Amino acid sequence: MNARVLLVEDDRNLREALAETLVDEGYAVRTAATLAAARATLKLEPADVLVLDLMLPDGDGSTLCRELKRSGAATRVLMLTARTLEDDVVKGFDVGADDYVGKPYRLKELLARIAALVRRAPAATSATHRLGPYAIDEATRVVSGPAGEVSLTRKEFDLLVCLLAAEGRVVSRDELLDRVWGEVVVDVHTVDNFVSSLKKKLKGDGFELKTVRGVGFRLARG
Repeated sequence: MNARVLLVEDDRNLREALAETLVDEGYAVRTAATLAAARATLKLEPADVLVLDLMLPDGDGSTLCRELKRSGAATRVLMLTARTLEDDVVKGFDVGADDYVGKPYRLKELLARIAALVRRAPAATSATHRLGPYAIDEATRVVSGPAGEVSLTRKEFDLLVCLLAAEGRVVSRDELLDRVWGEVVVDVHTVDNFVSSLKKKLKGDGFELKTVRGVGFRLARG
């Protein structure tokens, strides 16, 4: 089945032109001009990639991105917007965006970024893991502990799953950047900050997130 792309853009000319290009690239494309229309479309059929404008007639597109994150949907979100100030970009990633492209955009670059998101395996699978006192459910993207659900960001959850998959092995910062952040350019020490956050949120006997100086990180049990 062709990868499914939902394009949410209120500018009719831009929406129709980009949708036509995406169809030519082999994607199954649906479009929406408002948040309400996008939500209705997603209820009928999930999307593999959501190309999302932020300034929409009925609200801020980041609210839809946040809703998808909280629901555990595996949809990858690419924000395509004229908001390009640093604070706007940071906010986009904070609410769960996987990539962020400013307008006006270069078509070949945009297509390459969409293709990169399609290639990345969906984060949600049927696997469930135990880690000390915690249960990690990849399908629902929920981490449960003795005190109830643990609140993790999208990137924190993806990082935890990557470390679980490589249990016992040292995973380099570059590998984690590639698997969790994809082609989004971030500082290599961003990984350190996210691992530090995980250590604060996940505490218990039976496991340890270890930093291997100069190399990367390792999830160890025992």
